[in-house]
Amino acid sequence: MADDQQPNAEKMERGIGLAMQLFAGLEGPRPAMPSELERHTFEHLFGDVWQGPELELQERSLITCTVLVALARESEQELHFRAARNLGIERSKLEAMITHVAHYAGWPVAVSAARVLDAVWAEMDASEA
Repeated sequence: MADDQQPNAEKMERGIGLAMQLFAGLEGPRPAMPSELERHTFEHLFGDVWQGPELELQERSLITCTVLVALARESEQELHFRAARNLGIERSKLEAMITHVAHYAGWPVAVSAARVLDAVWAEMDASEA
């Protein structure tokens, strides 16, 4: 491993902490990832990119959800709609984003995203009851 690829324990710790906050309440095993992808995910993506000063955490979450809707990434939408709710983003804001994306990325991705949002909200409501 090159020097610039040496693990950074502080970023890794911050990244894991943020991921735990975002995805709180998820049960079951994490998907298997190659160790280098896992390192990049926690150390760089969540430990660095998601924690930059340029955007608020809620803004980053909404941007991430928007991209995932536009790209029709339903599995990741499940994770990030949960994260958005955990960060206090209201369902109405996510619904407005989905409607907006429909006009640029197409109705099918919006309808799929609305279905995923319904499922995530129902699951989270049930776990809070």
